[in-house]
Amino acid sequence: MGSYSSNMTISIRSLPVLLDCDPGIDDAFALAYLACRHDVETVGVVTTAGNVGQDDVLRNALGLTELLGMDVPVARGADVPLVEPMMTAEETHGPHGLGHAQLGECGRRSDVRSGAQLWVDLAHRYAGELVGITTGPLTNLALALREEPELPRLLKELHVMGGAINYRGNTGPTSEWNIAVDPEAAHEVFEAWGKASRRVVLGALQATEVIRFDEEDRRAIEGLGSHPVVRVLADALKFYFEFHQADGLGWCAYLHDPLVVANAVTGKFASTRPLAVDVELAGTLTRDQTVGDELGRWGKKPNVDLLCDVDARGFIEHLMATLRGGLG
Repeated sequence: MGSYSSNMTISIRSLPVLLDCDPGIDDAFALAYLACRHDVETVGVVTTAGNVGQDDVLRNALGLTELLGMDVPVARGADVPLVEPMMTAEETHGPHGLGHAQLGECGRRSDVRSGAQLWVDLAHRYAGELVGITTGPLTNLALALREEPELPRLLKELHVMGGAINYRGNTGPTSEWNIAVDPEAAHEVFEAWGKASRRVVLGALQATEVIRFDEEDRRAIEGLGSHPVVRVLADALKFYFEFHQADGLGWCAYLHDPLVVANAVTGKFASTRPLAVDVELAGTLTRDQTVGDELGRWGKKPNVDLLCDVDARGFIEHLMATLRGGLG
């Protein structure tokens, strides 16, 4: 029997990912996670006004990618939603979006392209390969769809953190933050994927709120290592704990975004079920609600694969190990 040379190398291409985010404390953890994944190439970052205003989310994305050593274009997205007046959540994420953390001066500059244009350019450059992930409002993606309606077919997958299906909201009684900031944009995205017979992988609140950091997890973040981004994450997370406690949820923090990002790049930590989903745009009491047609009354094919059956402890252990391996 012949033998293989030990000098043979096998090239495995990294998974190209575009992250559209509004950093944001849990967005910061999502960025750090991607930076620590050696099998992922983050090929673009787009910022969306949401948790705080556009100037702050852009500054945070530039500063975090610089600290993390991510050589990636960061594009400024839309400053305001398509229709809805702008609202932000400084009480949740701090006055500049990263809680108690201070990023300091940043030498990076944003890409000359708009956020929507970066979506379109990268979708064409990595046609059939690009995994798009949104952890903020869907404004930029909706604008990109208006420019390039073929995006649902150009992307390999789209993963969205947003919505609450048959579950209480975290903004209004039935609405989740990312959808509530720009419900028209979310409607356009869900509708476009449905028309293309594709499905959005949707991480709604009933899945992401399973990821509940406790004090032991908080201390584990503080002990990750000496990398400068560890202090940023730790200081931001402490503020997040303080917010959750003030909101009556106890000394804890829900880390929504990293679960959606980790599921996008590993396919693990949750299962999915198909569902037809849309966003209520007219209700007096229920505007912004993400509605799932559980009984098939609309007669529409599913346009969403909804995350469910989350392995919370398995994911948290994976997140810690990934951050420790990359930042320790």
